[in-house]
Amino acid sequence: MDTNLLSRISVDPDILVGKPTIRGMRISVEQILRALAAGVTLPELLEDYPGLELADVQAAIVYAAERAAHVRL
Repeated sequence: MDTNLLSRISVDPDILVGKPTIRGMRISVEQILRALAAGVTLPELLEDYPGLELADVQAAIVYAAERAAHVRL
Protein backbone atom coordinates (compact mmCIF):
# COMPACT_ATOMS: atom_id res chain seq x y z
CA MET A 1 0.00 0.00 0.00
CA ASP A 2 1.36 3.41 -0.92
CA THR A 3 0.57 5.52 2.11
CA ASN A 4 1.95 8.68 0.48
CA LEU A 5 -0.62 8.42 -2.31
CA LEU A 6 -3.41 7.31 0.00
CA SER A 7 -2.80 10.34 2.21
CA ARG A 8 -4.31 12.36 -0.67
CA ILE A 9 -7.67 10.65 -0.11
CA SER A 10 -9.87 12.14 2.57
CA VAL A 11 -13.25 11.27 3.99
CA ASP A 12 -15.23 14.03 5.65
CA PRO A 13 -18.95 13.70 6.39
CA ASP A 14 -19.36 17.39 5.55
CA ILE A 15 -17.90 17.01 2.04
CA LEU A 16 -19.90 15.06 -0.55
CA VAL A 17 -21.77 13.21 2.20
CA GLY A 18 -18.60 11.47 3.35
CA LYS A 19 -17.57 9.99 -0.01
CA PRO A 20 -13.81 9.58 -0.43
CA THR A 21 -12.47 12.73 -2.06
CA ILE A 22 -9.20 14.06 -3.33
CA ARG A 23 -7.46 16.22 -0.73
CA GLY A 24 -10.77 17.43 0.69
CA MET A 25 -11.81 18.98 -2.60
CA ARG A 26 -15.23 18.35 -4.02
CA ILE A 27 -13.77 15.82 -6.45
CA SER A 28 -14.60 12.27 -5.46
CA VAL A 29 -12.60 9.15 -6.09
CA GLU A 30 -15.71 7.84 -7.82
CA GLN A 31 -15.75 10.79 -10.26
CA ILE A 32 -12.15 10.16 -11.20
CA LEU A 33 -12.64 6.43 -11.72
CA ARG A 34 -15.87 6.83 -13.69
CA ALA A 35 -14.25 9.40 -15.96
CA LEU A 36 -11.29 7.11 -16.63
CA ALA A 37 -13.63 4.15 -17.24
CA ALA A 38 -15.62 6.26 -19.71
CA GLY A 39 -12.48 6.88 -21.73
CA VAL A 40 -11.56 10.36 -20.54
CA THR A 41 -7.82 10.67 -21.02
CA LEU A 42 -5.50 11.75 -18.26
CA PRO A 43 -4.71 15.10 -19.94
CA GLU A 44 -8.45 15.75 -20.38
CA LEU A 45 -9.13 14.84 -16.76
CA LEU A 46 -6.42 17.17 -15.48
CA GLU A 47 -7.78 19.94 -17.69
CA ASP A 48 -11.39 19.34 -16.61
CA TYR A 49 -10.53 19.50 -12.91
CA PRO A 50 -8.30 22.46 -12.09
CA GLY A 51 -6.18 21.73 -9.05
CA LEU A 52 -6.14 17.99 -9.73
CA GLU A 53 -2.65 16.52 -9.98
CA LEU A 54 -1.33 13.32 -11.52
CA ALA A 55 -0.64 11.93 -8.04
CA ASP A 56 -4.31 12.51 -7.16
CA VAL A 57 -5.41 10.29 -10.04
CA GLN A 58 -2.87 7.68 -9.02
CA ALA A 59 -4.18 7.89 -5.45
CA ALA A 60 -7.74 7.27 -6.65
CA ILE A 61 -6.60 4.16 -8.51
CA VAL A 62 -4.59 2.86 -5.53
CA TYR A 63 -7.56 3.52 -3.24
CA ALA A 64 -9.88 1.55 -5.53
CA ALA A 65 -7.38 -1.31 -5.78
CA GLU A 66 -7.08 -1.47 -2.00
CA ARG A 67 -10.85 -1.49 -1.60
CA ALA A 68 -11.27 -4.16 -4.27
CA ALA A 69 -8.66 -6.33 -2.59
CA HIS A 70 -10.87 -6.59 0.49
CA VAL A 71 -14.22 -7.19 -1.21
CA ARG A 72 -15.59 -10.68 -1.57
CA LEU A 73 -18.32 -11.25 -4.11
